Amino acid sequence: MMRVMAIVKRIANQFRRDKRTLALMFIAPLILITLINYLFDGDTVKPKIGVEGVSSSMVTQLKDTDMSVKQYSSVGDVKGTIKSDGLDAFVKQDGADVMLTFENSDPGVSKQIQMKLQAALMAEQKDAMKQLGVSMQEASAKIQQSLAGIAKQYAAQTGQQLDIPAVNLKIPEQQQLSIDTAYIYGDADTTFFDTIGPIFIGFFVFFFVFLIAGISFLRERTTGTLERLMATPIKRWELETGYLLGFGIFALAQSIIVALYSIHVLDMVQMGSIWYVLLITLMLAMVALTLGILLSTFANNEFQIVQFIPIVIVPQVLFCGIFPLEGMADWLQWIAHIMPLYYGADALTSIMVKGEGFSGFATDFYILVGFALVFMILNIFALKKYRKI
Repeated sequence: MMRVMAIVKRIANQFRRDKRTLALMFIAPLILITLINYLFDGDTVKPKIGVEGVSSSMVTQLKDTDMSVKQYSSVGDVKGTIKSDGLDAFVKQDGADVMLTFENSDPGVSKQIQMKLQAALMAEQKDAMKQLGVSMQEASAKIQQSLAGIAKQYAAQTGQQLDIPAVNLKIPEQQQLSIDTAYIYGDADTTFFDTIGPIFIGFFVFFFVFLIAGISFLRERTTGTLERLMATPIKRWELETGYLLGFGIFALAQSIIVALYSIHVLDMVQMGSIWYVLLITLMLAMVALTLGILLSTFANNEFQIVQFIPIVIVPQVLFCGIFPLEGMADWLQWIAHIMPLYYGADALTSIMVKGEGFSGFATDFYILVGFALVFMILNIFALKKYRKI
């Protein structure tokens, strides 16, 4: 028993001296669960739709189904209006003809809008037929009353009675609505995974490059290779550039394999240029590479590299676009904008789902370049402490 207690005491002392492990065990879970709580406790994002030629009662019904409705008098370019005004769908009605155009970057929202619209249209048509029936009953009663008055006058003048037939106006057959649908991105068969698939491409590239780069650079330090290199006349920026190019070759190969496999084997949606996909995945890999090398300078072993995953990787998954950010608090949305994966996922979605050119994701690309340059500069300064002579 004494030997068992000695082992327990040794492990307890080891944890007590390792402040980073203690923080990972007790503080990191609290931070992450707090973020997740705020993430799922946000306001529900209402679908935004535009309408033209729709009755006011129909607009009221749509608003009652938790949709944000914007009315238009006349729209020529429906798809352009959807993009410029950030709408999820546009409804244009001309009598019994209804044209429904979806933005469809989130198929779940599109299906939700379609179900609510169909229910609202059926309720609107049912109310219209009910009102028509009441009106026709009132008209029948008035005609019957008029005929009775005419018969009464005729009897007073001629002394003869007229037989007045019962008047019963028939309600015309209900006109069937014709709903035509169109999609800006994808089609009716587009699934939710088709829209988040590009995000996972960026995530896996980022995660594995970060992990491998951090561990590999740590091994360079622990085996003494880095110190021997720093003892030579090589400049720090040359060393940093060499490491980046060396690791970058394999990061590029990984990016190509993941992107091509996802598109051609898994048949993910690919509307834009494959070269743009490779460009963004490569930039994500370079950001992950520079970040992994930077954080490895604060680790003494592989386990400590893994400790960075809950702090660096997990929050990026939460804020990269898999979960809608619009319903979150402003400060949570601000956190998303300091995550490199947020910009990489947004760029990949713009390319693969929306089929946009370089101008559509240029801002995301330049921000990723900025992240890589900042981490690279910090790495150059961090290498200073390893130069002994």
